[in-house]
Amino acid sequence: MSSNPRRRRFPLAGPAAATAAALSLTVCGLAAQPVAAAPAETLSVDLAQSTGDFRGGATGTLYGLGDDGVPSQAVLNGVRITNTSQKPPQGAQHPNGDALDVERSFFAAGGKDLYVYIQDEYPDWAYNGGKRPGDANNDGEWDYLPIVRSVAEKIATQSEHPGNYIFIPFNEPDAGNWYPNWQAQKDQFLADWSAAYQAIGDVYAAHGLPKPKIGGPGDAWWHQDRSADFLAYAKGRNELPDVFIWHELGTNNLGTFRGHFAEYKQILRDQGIPDIPVNITEYGMLRDMGVPGQLVQWMSMFEDQKVDAQTAYWNYAGNLSDNSSRNNGGNGGWWMFKWYGDLAGSKTAKVTPPQLNVPDTLQGIAAVDPAKKKATVLLGGGSSDVNVSVGGIDKAVFGNSVDVQVRANRLNGAEGASLQPPVVVSAHAKVKDGKVSVTVPNSDRYSAYQLEITPALADPQPVAGDLVNSTEAENTNLTDATVYNQDPSREWSFMASAGRDVGSFNKASSAAAWEVTVPRTGTYRLSILAGANQRPGQHALLVDGTFNQLIKYSAGLSWTYRGTTDATVSLTAGTHTLSLRASKDGGTILPGADITLDRFDLRDITDGEKAAYPATDARLAGGAQLSYAKPGTSGSADLSGQASATFFASTAETGYYDVTAHFTTSGASALKLAVNGRPVALPAAARSGTWDSTVRVFLPQGINELTVSAPSGALVGSVSTLRGADQKNADSDAANVFRSEAEALPRAGAAAVQTAGAGSNGSADASGVVRDVGYIGNGAGNTLTVPRPAGFGAGEYQLVLAAANADKSAAINYNPQVISRFVDVTEDGGSTVRGAMRHNYAWNSYWDKTIPLSLATGDGALVLGNATAYAPNIDTVVLARFVAGTPTTVRR
Repeated sequence: MSSNPRRRRFPLAGPAAATAAALSLTVCGLAAQPVAAAPAETLSVDLAQSTGDFRGGATGTLYGLGDDGVPSQAVLNGVRITNTSQKPPQGAQHPNGDALDVERSFFAAGGKDLYVYIQDEYPDWAYNGGKRPGDANNDGEWDYLPIVRSVAEKIATQSEHPGNYIFIPFNEPDAGNWYPNWQAQKDQFLADWSAAYQAIGDVYAAHGLPKPKIGGPGDAWWHQDRSADFLAYAKGRNELPDVFIWHELGTNNLGTFRGHFAEYKQILRDQGIPDIPVNITEYGMLRDMGVPGQLVQWMSMFEDQKVDAQTAYWNYAGNLSDNSSRNNGGNGGWWMFKWYGDLAGSKTAKVTPPQLNVPDTLQGIAAVDPAKKKATVLLGGGSSDVNVSVGGIDKAVFGNSVDVQVRANRLNGAEGASLQPPVVVSAHAKVKDGKVSVTVPNSDRYSAYQLEITPALADPQPVAGDLVNSTEAENTNLTDATVYNQDPSREWSFMASAGRDVGSFNKASSAAAWEVTVPRTGTYRLSILAGANQRPGQHALLVDGTFNQLIKYSAGLSWTYRGTTDATVSLTAGTHTLSLRASKDGGTILPGADITLDRFDLRDITDGEKAAYPATDARLAGGAQLSYAKPGTSGSADLSGQASATFFASTAETGYYDVTAHFTTSGASALKLAVNGRPVALPAAARSGTWDSTVRVFLPQGINELTVSAPSGALVGSVSTLRGADQKNADSDAANVFRSEAEALPRAGAAAVQTAGAGSNGSADASGVVRDVGYIGNGAGNTLTVPRPAGFGAGEYQLVLAAANADKSAAINYNPQVISRFVDVTEDGGSTVRGAMRHNYAWNSYWDKTIPLSLATGDGALVLGNATAYAPNIDTVVLARFVAGTPTTVRR
């Protein structure tokens, strides 16, 4: 973990419009909101200058995983994390983050190296009061060694993957943890390294396991002298670490890391030591987490030097260091992680930014995958338009002309539900002298961009047009509210969109009003980026001065730990005034109205929430290849046999979506579809042609993993999702979905109905009061039962619980000691499935938790409980058929 900030000190562009035209290529766009123009910066890329194999280790995390199922498997699979650090089994430092508890999900997601902070066996920070333990038992042995052996023993005997663990005996020994004075304590530290190193090795040897991997020294920052002394000693004792570890946390390290790494490599050369890989097991500050334009700067630096690195742990375990949201969601940081992970299998290429080793400036990563005929540039961190000059384009791979696509990924808060980043540039370009030049529209240092170059595509993605208005809260007409600057130099602060937000929204007269102009009469989704401090809250939304609806915000960690809250609004074509007010009637302040407001986005969803995921962005496996052989199918995934293409789709809300696979066949063929690992049958295409296979599936809000295969062969161009009025009607069809307030269901034992506190964002019963059922679990008899509705026989279902979990353990150090809660769902006469519920800040704030069920009986009731610990409090229960209606395959 990282030190207490009080103790340590360290020396949009929102989605934009662009033309899709055949150019030479300079493509410019218009920002969603006018900003002062700034001179464009140039980022130069030379694809012909390879910098090596893509490593992909810069999205490691410290305590990014909390429990099995926290984060969800789809969220974890999407980010492709190769390394993480966690606490020892039953370690007392935190109530979750146990290495053995998370190893199943970590390795299932393709994880490679699971690090263990052995000292996190201690409950306090700094460890053991900051003092090296002695021999309190007077048994002639250093008191830390039994801890070291115990941790190694548990992993050696209980893990399914003991060879993939890396033990870290010392964490930040230079920063208040036992050995801060190198001159006086060097000999002690080196002797202790030997003792711990040997103890771990002895345990593995006793169990017939290969030599364990050990990482160190683990310093809080780079020390040339300590590192040189340590390596010389370890070489002489044949006790060199398998991974060399230190931390790079402060903003200044964006400018100093490359120098530190060069010094490290020189030490190895000077001492004749073969290369030892590096893991920077903590990097970045609060202000960097969840912020795409900040993260890309760190990732580009670490990938450039081919080292692994882990985001620091400033809050709590289980949300990828503030880079995922809620139970199953992705924020802007998640999409940055995913984009980076998507480069696996490629070769990186030389990137020249305007300034190297200067914090908070434009930086980038470039990669080319000749097999996929695809080049990618990830960039961000600047505050003006970016001229991306891409050279070294091999005509033998890409041809004489290319398609260029740019997506924009904005800051959206730690708990923000980010959908697929929108396309802001889509164009066709001729390659001249191996070069194209692309102007990426940008005025937001917190945004990052994904630029892709491919041969000409059959179906290039259009520029997104659904965002009709994006307004910063500080730019609205404010009454009795205060604009606050969120200065990025404050490293311990969370960043706000455009650097400012609106707070002190705590009077009955507090209001924010702004104008929007919409192109047509229809349905719009208002997404509010806001922060609620440890409690849910409410605002009144008015349209043209008339009350429209209550906005109910979920609780958050703090006023600046932001998330998104959505509302659906019907508007007529033209200009309207929207306003958020702290009072509905102008006199009585709404409960929890003191909300921090950051940004308002209005999207046109009249034709439904649509998203298309092209094959060029899919993760291919089993021999799948992208095919550019024919103009009509160029850019499709060529699938046959065991080959597959996996797409990560993001949904705005829980409910039914039409999932469609668009494909072409040369004969009769059928696709196979797996949704979050569950197979869904699709009808076959009877003959050659171009087809759409569609199935209506009940999806959880957030990230969904869609895997397509075609054993008999097919060219799959894309997968799309749609949620509109027809799909929402399916949610309301009693033949598909059973809904109930939890308090209306049978209870047993101590399970009890509770009234939620004022301002709850839960579901009110007929009397207008929000009630839930608590005290479920902590004993086998304390249960809530969901009777099986008539007609809901054996088959595949989704159980959705609107649930609250604000459980925490005692504050033993500065991290919020949050606890995951689990609910066991037992089918009477069938099996039991466990669902994990992440901490969500308040007992009267409810998030959806979707649990997949395969029911075996015709009418067995579903019993919700937990024999050993409390389950979350439950507000509502939904049981939905996984698939509604009959899937279709139709010719296009």
